[in-house]
Amino acid sequence: MILSGQTIKEYVEDKQLSVTPFQKLSVQPASIDLRLGKEFLVVDDMSTPYLSIDQPADYQEIKIGDKGKITIPPQSFVLGTTLEQIGLPDYLTAFVEGRSSIGRLGVFIQNAGWIDPGFSGQITLELFNANRVPVQLQADMRICQLVIAKVDRKTEGYSGKYLYQQSTTPSRVYLDQERM
Repeated sequence: MILSGQTIKEYVEDKQLSVTPFQKLSVQPASIDLRLGKEFLVVDDMSTPYLSIDQPADYQEIKIGDKGKITIPPQSFVLGTTLEQIGLPDYLTAFVEGRSSIGRLGVFIQNAGWIDPGFSGQITLELFNANRVPVQLQADMRICQLVIAKVDRKTEGYSGKYLYQQSTTPSRVYLDQERM
């Protein structure tokens, strides 16, 4: 069952769910909007001949200007983060959806897969500009929606490689258990 905006507010107020910093105006009828953080990464294509699942990629930090704006070139991929840090209890799961207004600019916003029950941290966003022109985004703007749902029973909770991530976090696929 997907939580209503009213239930999201109640869960935050009674500390069943953590969204920090929390803004009531971000709560939507069946989701909560999350804002764009200030840290961005892009693959360092000067030192990376190819990406591999066997080793970490080299990334460059993208500095945003004094006005907090980032320009994503056409057909380019950038990692970003949410301003908010979330904390899910062991009986809630969530997924990220891009805001329609941003998608209509040609920017695809993705978070690979579900956010597992028990996850805590900032959410790394995969941003892709599908346009033929650059797109400029502003830090602190509402960038995506977090849709939260109850699972049918309490789980053991997430204990994976992205638990408690802070800032923009690159791929850690090389740490997958089956790769060891």
